[in-house]
Amino acid sequence: MNKQLLPGTLDWCVQQLQQQAVIAYPTEAVFGLGCDPDNEKSVMELLAFKQRPVEKGLILIAADYQQLEPYVSDRELSVVQREKMFATWPGPVTWVLPALPQTPRWLTGRFDTLAVRVSAHPAVQALCRAFGKPLVSTSANLSGQPPCRNVEEVLQQFGKHFPVLHGETGGRLNPSEIRDIISGDIIRQG
Repeated sequence: MNKQLLPGTLDWCVQQLQQQAVIAYPTEAVFGLGCDPDNEKSVMELLAFKQRPVEKGLILIAADYQQLEPYVSDRELSVVQREKMFATWPGPVTWVLPALPQTPRWLTGRFDTLAVRVSAHPAVQALCRAFGKPLVSTSANLSGQPPCRNVEEVLQQFGKHFPVLHGETGGRLNPSEIRDIISGDIIRQG
């Protein structure tokens, strides 16, 4: 028996991801655009939506650190660096970590690093757990438009049939802070 999945639900969004779609979903501050990080076609479609060059690199968002380990070079981190990172997770801090050599260039761009975050948002946690891996994460907005903060804004910018996980953002005003694990520098204030 093939059950009908309702648009906007978790199971439906996971099915969309499995079918190589780009979806929108609520995060701590804004809606994010996401897709399967291992699918080059999906990532290129997401970059086209954003009019974003691949060289800039992307962020991966996950339910836990184990989901990120296939992409980052954990052995390059010191105990102190790991403690500093884990003290902010799950939460709205994105860390730039050394990437593994096999991490796709469509994720790292021109860098040998990858920006990653373990989110505390329940919808992100559920989505990444149900999908079984992290998602590419960038703000849901077309170039020159403000980031979407609710389902209606996503549908206005991307069209009424765009796949969206229905839910609320976490209420934060600013996007995640981005920090470099090696230098300790803050790249984007949160």
